[in-house]
Amino acid sequence: MRTLKYLYVFLLMVAVLPFVSCNDTDDGSFVAPITIYEKINGNWAVTSLKQIDEVAKANAQTPTEMTLTDQFGFSTFTINLNVDTNNEPTNYLIGGTAPKFFPTEGYWSLEYPFQNTDGSASIINLYSDAAKTIQVAQLSVTSMPSTNKVLELKFSRKAKGVTFVSYVYQLSPAQQ
Repeated sequence: MRTLKYLYVFLLMVAVLPFVSCNDTDDGSFVAPITIYEKINGNWAVTSLKQIDEVAKANAQTPTEMTLTDQFGFSTFTINLNVDTNNEPTNYLIGGTAPKFFPTEGYWSLEYPFQNTDGSASIINLYSDAAKTIQVAQLSVTSMPSTNKVLELKFSRKAKGVTFVSYVYQLSPAQQ
């Protein structure tokens, strides 16, 4: 009799168990991952600009760096990286009286919208046309804004594939 009682309890458990496990767990709604576009879009103003002599640096010569922030009007440099409502890149605008190393307006996109898993710098491609077929410059994102709200971009000049000078822009959100 006692064995029969245990058998009934076991069968009841087996019969009820599927109903309990059919319950859906609510994990909340799906949220798309944060892209670099969301972090770097907006209007940025220069806080520091360094010119790096890559040839001198490679040959262990001095000086290798020169601060240009307060020279040639670089303190007025701004860059506005615009995105649409879906956080897709649209156009960019360069402001200020600083010498122009690349066109003052055009279109932009990243080579990859997320941080690179190998730790390499993200690349911003600048284009002269809305179809993004004519590339006019490339910027490396060497520091991403997070809690410190600093965006660092590196623009390099090359001759025959060899970088001879780089400009490192440290930018902070521009005052509206």
